[in-house]
This record gives sequence, structure tokens and C-alpha cells, in this order.
Amino acid sequence: MKTFSELKKNLKKDFSKLKASKVAVLGDTSTQFLTQALRGMGFEQEIDLQIWESDFSQIQHQVFDRESELYDFKPEIVIIFQSSHKLLGKYNKSKLDQTTQFADNEIEIIENIYSELFKQLNAKVIFYNYTEIDDSIFGNYSNKISSSFLFQLRKLNYELMILASENSNLYLCDISSIQNKIGKINFFQPSVYINTEMVLSIDSLPEVAAKTVDIICALTGKFKKCIILDLDNTTWGGIIGDDGLENIQIGNLGIGKAYSEFQYWVKKLKNRGIIVAVCSKNTESVAKEPFEKHPDMVLRLEDIAVFIANWENKADNIRHIQSVLNIGFDSMVFLDDNPFERNIVRQNIPEICVPELPEDAADYLEYLYSLNLFETVSFSNEDIERTKLYQIESKRTSLQQKFTNEDDFLKTLDMVSLVESFNKFNIPRVAQLSQRSNQFNLRTVRYTEADLEKLCSLNDHFTFSFTLEDKFGDNGLICVIILKKENDQTAFIDTWFMSCRVLKRGMENFALNTISNFAIKHGFKKLKGEYISTLKNEMVKDHYINLGFNSNGNYWELPLTDRKEKKSFISMKEKTI
Repeated sequence: MKTFSELKKNLKKDFSKLKASKVAVLGDTSTQFLTQALRGMGFEQEIDLQIWESDFSQIQHQVFDRESELYDFKPEIVIIFQSSHKLLGKYNKSKLDQTTQFADNEIEIIENIYSELFKQLNAKVIFYNYTEIDDSIFGNYSNKISSSFLFQLRKLNYELMILASENSNLYLCDISSIQNKIGKINFFQPSVYINTEMVLSIDSLPEVAAKTVDIICALTGKFKKCIILDLDNTTWGGIIGDDGLENIQIGNLGIGKAYSEFQYWVKKLKNRGIIVAVCSKNTESVAKEPFEKHPDMVLRLEDIAVFIANWENKADNIRHIQSVLNIGFDSMVFLDDNPFERNIVRQNIPEICVPELPEDAADYLEYLYSLNLFETVSFSNEDIERTKLYQIESKRTSLQQKFTNEDDFLKTLDMVSLVESFNKFNIPRVAQLSQRSNQFNLRTVRYTEADLEKLCSLNDHFTFSFTLEDKFGDNGLICVIILKKENDQTAFIDTWFMSCRVLKRGMENFALNTISNFAIKHGFKKLKGEYISTLKNEMVKDHYINLGFNSNGNYWELPLTDRKEKKSFISMKEKTI
């Protein structure tokens, strides 16, 4: 973790090539040093956080006065920091008979603040939860009496979680866990607070900034999607090829417990939607034996999307894994106990995240917890099936290798697609695909569930979601297009993104046929598209020209009169739009 001094030095560096994100910071105490730490940490994550900071204790004024500087700034993200110390002062001034409703009153105020920000700005709101303060009025009895400040504070944090779970544009930054981690004596310094109104200590600022920027990265599509595991002395103790199946360390005894708990952690990541792959220097049949036969193994072969065990260079093997999964190296984490192998991978694939695992396996998990590698802003039922989807994809790849003609291969897949408008059932997946799609994303506009619900109410927008199913299985929802009425003649392709899992199946042609027919039916004469270049979406820079669009300045246009349908081997399963 960088120090605050090191983060401040980043402020003098060149931000011009970084993707910009407008962020407003509202606090009830001094946030000057916090904003510096946030901007410096943003540079570490290659984001230009363009921050506007309100004077402290101006939260409600800035939010509820529509002529305020906040609304002039028009932020995409609003960070709100209401401190426990100010909360305690407010509690102290409340009437005794009102203290049992204190948390309820506060959560109502917070909900009103969020609702106003969402209504007026459509902004994402990051709210810092409350660090614990025990005023020691009741001692341990505080946990039993609802009028105590500690009881109300804990209730408020719980109610905050409920509120965030019900509002998809509200995100909680858990700074309470930071205080638990580094200790209150390091998190808060009374003399500094009394003299400067600064609640967060200098030493705590990098931790708070890192946790905040993790959320911002996830909101802007920068997060980890895959964990790649070494096996010997990483996933289990010992060397399977030398020690044999019976003698590797795993289970509930001794150091084996550390490896079992590590596997439980990986299993939970897999169930959350993180892709799990194996990259091991081993004979494949020997490496697979524990997954198939060891009774104490938590991970099984069905949990692994791509399994590579051979004696080749690990960097080359990881490149192969990347080609199968078709995700960026910067979305991958490689875990290996061997410093030599870690350095080889770092040198050859600098984009990949390679944590410096501790020497003692007992320390693996606490170290990995501290890195918060797998931040997310969404979760859907389809995440649970992600490993299975990639395993099925490898079967398709194997079949494709038997064909010399791509059309012949596509015909054999028996592909069908369900095309629907956005609805309460598919909106969570549409929002998630919006956050995840970086490579096949023409304009890279991010949407949350709340954004999409609001968009569905607009009469000048038309929404399309596409699933893809074939004889191997169901890929689920894999493509999204949003059309916007520009005028009576033109439908603008506001959004087009697609999962890279289904590239080269003809979905681009099928989707274009679908929206073209829709546009013609609704009286439009042409489609208009735009490609906005990012560091990751170069693969679709020729998307519109390949589909027959004509260049018109910064835009692409496709006349719909006398158009011919593009070749596609995908049939419509059901049309509900």
C-alpha cells in the first residue's frame, strides 16, 4: 500500500492519457486530504478522478439546493462521508425519548439524500458506512439497550446495507472494516480532529482511498474476472508428483487446514462468478488426480474452467488460457507460491496481477483478503453458471477444429436466440454485462439496474437483449443494443455491447438484422452508429464498416431502404418486441 506522501506525489504526474471520471466529495468534516489521496490512488489505477470537493458540513445544502455548485459540476459519482463523530454529537443533542428511533430517523435522511441525487443527477452514490464509537455509557450493556449510541450506530449500519441492497445506484464503502483492520488508534487521532475537523488520520487515508477507488474501478469496468492457480504448495501442500496422493497436505489437520480454507475461498469466488483456471508444471493426469480422488479436496474438476498442466513455460500457458477465455490479462490474477515463476509471469505479461504470496501458507488468506482483488458492483444468477459456460465453450472450440469451412461449423451448432426488450427479469444481467463488457463495447456506456429501469420509461429509447443457445448449451444473455430516436428519419445506436464468449458466431449480423427490421417497421430510414475508442475496445473499431455502414464524420450510417439481410445461422427463438 502506498503512503499518503507517495500518493500526493502522483498529483504532479501526467493524467492526460487516463480515462476521466467526474467525482464529487461531500463530507461533514474536513475532506481536503481525502480528496488528494483519492486522486493519487486513482492515478495508481489509471483513472483520472476529476474531483470537486464541497466545504464540510454542506451536504444537505449542496444536495437539496438545485442551484448549488454540486449541480453545476454534474458529477458521475458522488462520495458522501458522514462521520460517526458528528453523528455522536447529533445523538447527544437528541431528546432522551427519541434515542430509540435515532437510527430510523438518520436512515430516512440518507434515503432522501440518495433519492435526490439519483433523481437530479442520475449519479452513482458511494456512501461511507459508520466506524464504531462506544461512548461507554452502558458498557457491554450497550448491546442490549436500544437507546444506547452503540446499539443505534450498529442498527444504522445494518439499515444502510438494507437500503443499498434495494437501490442499485447506492454503494457502501466499508471504512468500518478499515478501522477494525488497522485499529482505532491508527484510524482516528483525537487531537487532530479537535484542531482540524479531520476525522481520518494521515495513515488511514491510503486504505480509505484504495477501498473507494476499488468501487469506482468496478463501476467503470475495471475489475478481476479470473483467478489462475498453481497447484503444488499453492492449492495443496507438497508436490503431488513426488509425495503421492496420500501424502499431500490438505484437510483439517496442521498446515493442511490452511490449504483447505484457501480452496473454500476459491470455491466461493467461483460460485460468485469468478473464472477459475489451473496453470501447473506437472503431468496432466497426475495433476488432476487430487481433484478426482482425494476425499479432502474442496475444488473439483467441474470447478475449473480451463485446466493446463504440462512442463511448458507458465507465461505461455497463461497466454493460452487467455485465448480460450477471451478476456484481458488485466482481468486475471495468478497465484503461485514460487517467486521465480511469479517473476517470469510478471516480466512476460506485465498486465496480469501476480500477488506476492507469503512464504507461510497459513498467511495466504489474510494477505489475499487485504488486497480486495475481486471487487464487484453486481451479482446475478448467471454468475453461478459462468464456469460451466466456459467449459461448454471449450467443447465448441474442439468441434470447430474439425471444420475447414466456418459456415459449415456454424450450421451444425443449431443456434437460436431469444430477443426481448428489457424487463425486470433480464435487467440485472443487462446491467452486469454493461459493467463487464470492455472489448466488444462500441461506446462503453455503463448502466446500473436503476439506470436501465429509468431508461425503460423513456418513449424515445428502444431496448434489445439477445440470448444465444446451441446444441451444447445455453450461453444466456450475451448481447445488448439500445436504440434512441434521433429524429423521424434516424435511429441512433446509443449502446451495443456483447460478451466476447460468443465472437465469430454471427451474432453481429443477427443483431443488425433484428434492429434494422425493427427500425424499418417503426418508420426510420437509417441507422446511425458511433465508435468511441478506449484502451480496450480496439477490436470493434471496424465494426460498423464491416457491417456495411458508411462513414459520416465521426459517425457511421446505414441506409435502410433496399437493404439486404446479413448472412446469419441464428434463428429467432421467440420475438417479443
